[in-house]
Amino acid sequence: MTAPSTSPTHPLDTEGPAGAGPRGAGLDAGLLLLRIAVGAIMAVHGAQKLFGWFGGGGIDGTAQFFTSVGYPAGEAMATVAALTETFGGLALILGLLTPLAAAAVTGTMINALAVKWNGGFFAPDGVEYELLLVAAAAALALTGPGRLAADRALPPLREHRTTHGVGALALAVITAGIVLLLRG
Repeated sequence: MTAPSTSPTHPLDTEGPAGAGPRGAGLDAGLLLLRIAVGAIMAVHGAQKLFGWFGGGGIDGTAQFFTSVGYPAGEAMATVAALTETFGGLALILGLLTPLAAAAVTGTMINALAVKWNGGFFAPDGVEYELLLVAAAAALALTGPGRLAADRALPPLREHRTTHGVGALALAVITAGIVLLLRG
């Protein structure tokens, strides 16, 4: 008589059901660490824009910058960017609505890439930092938040589906493209 077979619920969990082995726990811890890092970076940048905290320019200073790089309605665009970064970052930290939170970060950073594109690759003037944040956010949209996330309490998001991430990223790219078209 053979023992019933249990198939992994996550393709990287090779030691049994998701969370049963060290690989599943490590994956969840890694996704949590990535969410906290990307989310905190974005939330702090959003707070700079929204409140002027951490040496930021607040809405007025950010609006002046947005206007100077070609965005119309600088104050409205600054407000949208500030709210997107702040709440997208906080949602990533919590693992709440992760595909949409990751898409918010992705769309915002696509615009940042466009603004800095002619500065080369390497920091401080280049795009390496923004490119890394886009890749990390897109990866989170596609992989999901892991089991250490608020999404686990939401039945439609309890089990991550790649289609959620793909759809959210498509929304991010389309929205970022529209905003860039407005920039001219």
